[in-house]
Amino acid sequence: MNQDIIQGKWTQLKGSLKTQWGKLTDDDLSRADGNHQYLVGRLQERYGWQKDHAEREIRDFERTLHKKAA
Repeated sequence: MNQDIIQGKWTQLKGSLKTQWGKLTDDDLSRADGNHQYLVGRLQERYGWQKDHAEREIRDFERTLHKKAA
């Protein structure tokens, strides 16, 4: 799933994101508004992950969304 699709479906994805990463706040998700780099930064901050780990988590999440859509 590419970034444009994620941004377009951001409102619907917020629940799935909260389920996946419970430490993200509603404010985090509202401010992110589909912005990949902002979400990477929030995951780093909330979970103490390195940037590459946060990006890998997001890629894995995107893959699961793609599989559900197929």
